[in-house]
Amino acid sequence: MTGRIDARLAELGIELPQAAAPVAAYVPYTRSGNTLYISGQVTVWNGERKFVGKVGQDFTVEQGKEAARLCALNILAQARAALGGDLDRVTRVLRLGGFVNSGPDFHDHPLVINGASELMRDVFGEAGQHARAAVGAPSLPGNVAVEVDAILEVA
Repeated sequence: MTGRIDARLAELGIELPQAAAPVAAYVPYTRSGNTLYISGQVTVWNGERKFVGKVGQDFTVEQGKEAARLCALNILAQARAALGGDLDRVTRVLRLGGFVNSGPDFHDHPLVINGASELMRDVFGEAGQHARAAVGAPSLPGNVAVEVDAILEVA
């Protein structure tokens, strides 16, 4: 039986990637009580790095938004793995932290991270509204354009 969030993903035409394995000394998620912490997710689709380079140099703001959206899809894949396949157990997206690989003259980090924020809102509705940080970084792992982490409230 399909859950409410799985039905919403299907309605939006969204497919989730495989939950990525960690590439260093960390775990993809941890849980404490009703809080699920998702480690930073980068622009990988089923093991293939996408959006390699800097936003504002190699990618436009719109392409950066697509990269942030891909990070958010990976967050959902990790949450699904953490919750035994049941995204209906996500009761609230509490916070996203977004990092944009960009040069010192780039100033549209919030517009880029909107790609992740808008996906959470589209999938979870009002429960997808969240606090957020959007910052620039001189480099990110694997030279990907964007990385996003998340804190979720779960049942």
